[in-house]
Amino acid sequence: MRAAAVRVAAALGAALVVAGCAGPGSPARADSPAPTTSAPSPGAPDAVGLPRDRLLLADFGSDTVTFTGPPPADGGPATASVRVGTAPYGIALGRDGTAWVSTAEGVAVVDTVRRVRTALVPYATATGPVTDGEYRGGGMGIALSPDGSRVYVGVNVPGGSGVLEVIDTGSREVVRTVPVGRRPFDVDVSRDGGQVYATGHDSFDVTVVDTAAWGTRRVEVAPYGTEGGLGSWLKPHYAAVRPDGRLLLPFEGERLAVVDPRSGTVRVEPMTADTHQHGASTGPDGTLYVVGTGAVDPSDGRGPSLTVRRPDGRERVVPLEGPHEDVVLSPDGRTAYVTGGFTRDGYWDGISVVDAAGGGVTRIAVGSRPLGAVVLPAPPSAPRG
Repeated sequence: MRAAAVRVAAALGAALVVAGCAGPGSPARADSPAPTTSAPSPGAPDAVGLPRDRLLLADFGSDTVTFTGPPPADGGPATASVRVGTAPYGIALGRDGTAWVSTAEGVAVVDTVRRVRTALVPYATATGPVTDGEYRGGGMGIALSPDGSRVYVGVNVPGGSGVLEVIDTGSREVVRTVPVGRRPFDVDVSRDGGQVYATGHDSFDVTVVDTAAWGTRRVEVAPYGTEGGLGSWLKPHYAAVRPDGRLLLPFEGERLAVVDPRSGTVRVEPMTADTHQHGASTGPDGTLYVVGTGAVDPSDGRGPSLTVRRPDGRERVVPLEGPHEDVVLSPDGRTAYVTGGFTRDGYWDGISVVDAAGGGVTRIAVGSRPLGAVVLPAPPSAPRG
């Protein structure tokens, strides 16, 4: 039983320096309906082995971001990498084509048309020596305000609580810092821009930040409880904002925490994938896409997958080959791009391209342990087929 395994995780927790996804097991699962499972398909890349959309990937295993997809209008290479800073994690894309990339060294500013880094905004918070790997200090989750005037980046401070740093996109300077939870894996913004949500992985919470008064509220999100502390596997990772403003945080392919950020209430709904879960994204209609990294205990769950969850709660589970980390959607919602980077062992240098309707999967080798990703606008001379 997973409940017994959590007690083991708690005992091991003291031996872990700062355990993120560490410690075996999880409590007994909630009852849930059987999923619809799609058989994996090797699929087929297009003629040149590229995704059909232009993508920008954060190469967590290197110091670069990688462009891939249809060739640019200027005739340059279809796939190219640009140095941005050590261990890039997340990417936020502005309407003007500027990408903001959270790295261990600062937030890199990338012109996605010219494919060059134009600036590196240093953090205002001391994060210790620049390192790489899962527990490195520096930027993690990152998001833009709806009007594009601010970048919000969650900064990990090893051994302590995290900080939300606010960057003015005009001056390219940090203009405010706000305390948030430990290891802010994900940062999201309400549709009206009035609130920012920082998901604290190691503190079992979401910090709700008011962008007018800059006050904060902590909402605990721990559908399995907090037993095991830093050694627990059962922490929040990524959130997705539903069209009605609620936050969706998946856990273990068993429980979906639905958070009302205004009232602070948390409702739990059953899920069906039965696998440890990380990245999450929602489509315009509210369909939720969730990355499953594989069972904590191989004898107590299924392997890596992508869950496609309709607004009415029906789920289809698409098996994937090997752990993945995050997911972004094509503009038409027909394709999910799942990054193979993964924050722990088992990652691979590539992406899985999933047909959102049929469940077919194509694996494309690209990048270096890609973690965060965004879909770039198609160039006028290379329309999406």
